[in-house]
Amino acid sequence: MEDFSFSRELRLLTPSHYSRIFQEPARAATPYFTLLAKPNDVGHPRLGLTVAKKRCKKACQRNRIKRLARESFRLNRHKLDNIDIVLMVKTGVDEQSNEELTKQLTKMWRKINERCKPGAPKPAFKPRQQKRSKKPQGNAKK
Repeated sequence: MEDFSFSRELRLLTPSHYSRIFQEPARAATPYFTLLAKPNDVGHPRLGLTVAKKRCKKACQRNRIKRLARESFRLNRHKLDNIDIVLMVKTGVDEQSNEELTKQLTKMWRKINERCKPGAPKPAFKPRQQKRSKKPQGNAKK
């Protein structure tokens, strides 16, 4: 019988666990989530959650999203390879229903698992364009 618990060894706990993943991760995104992942050597998948106050203002909404993410991971972890995953949320996630978020997360686990397989093509790196500053020029007419 499979174990569907979400025990301590299935979580990313220390800053070093997170920082390793932020260096050249496999990525998958939807309008409300971004997943970053890297293969690990521990023998099972692990999950780390980052739900920023900037993206989701109310604590009860942040807790709801984390609860949904943990539950979805717990039910789908048996289909995942040995990868470490960091889930980040985007603006507007707190306005979505539980069903919609669960549906998106289920698709995301499968997508990120495929992108972490050995030999999977790496997406081309596209550097972000710098935003223009809105400061007036020094020699502007007055």
